[in-house]
Amino acid sequence: MILVEGLTLTLNGQPILKRVGLEAHPGEITALLGPNGSGKTTLFFCLSSHLRPQAGSISLGGRALGELSRRDLARLLATVPQEHHPVFPYSLRDLILLGRFPRVGFFGGPGPQDHDKVGEIMDLLGLTYLAEQPYTWVSGEERQLVLIGRCLAQEPRMLLLDEPTSHLDLRNQALVWGLVRRLAEEHGLTLLLTRHDANLAFHNAHRVILLHTEGEVVAQRPTTEVITPEAVSRLSGLEVGMLSDGQRRLLYPLS
Repeated sequence: MILVEGLTLTLNGQPILKRVGLEAHPGEITALLGPNGSGKTTLFFCLSSHLRPQAGSISLGGRALGELSRRDLARLLATVPQEHHPVFPYSLRDLILLGRFPRVGFFGGPGPQDHDKVGEIMDLLGLTYLAEQPYTWVSGEERQLVLIGRCLAQEPRMLLLDEPTSHLDLRNQALVWGLVRRLAEEHGLTLLLTRHDANLAFHNAHRVILLHTEGEVVAQRPTTEVITPEAVSRLSGLEVGMLSDGQRRLLYPLS
């Protein structure tokens, strides 16, 4: 479980997060929905210990974030960023293999089981035929799949995904959403992800957290209770309507 209480962060005199409180539970996909500038990515930096807030607390699996070593944190939590710019032109296989290092000994290297795990992940994501290609040579879509693969190699209990399908075509979006649902529902992982698109959040998340432009949480409840035309209109500043066939719903701008 991810638990955040009263998180406040100011950068360069600008308030970014204001008393943010949220929960994300094992076996569920929780979507963090908000416009650009609302602090979604900054919140992820705090959760992954890359930024230290001025106030508030974060606990992961019942343990305070500040008490976790970098190694323990990497075994517990993995993050898929929106973008990644490596210093070296690693092959796709080697970049995913980097995700295994929290699982190997301090003085050891990856063994056969680690290489087997990477092979399974590459097969799952359809990347095997690109295994030896340099990461810097492949498309943005393929890079995004590699970043997801690297996180899966860590075998975490919690996964943060910052706009995980932003660079993907429809086929690979469906692949990733299907994988995310299986990780939550079949393997019991805690999934917290950011989204701009309320429709994708509506159809894939169990719970939704709405983050206002000023970095404040304004709602967090089951998806069907949170994503309404009224709530999305307030969040986006646009008048929004909804179409429904009784099973699916589609939000759309009225102007």
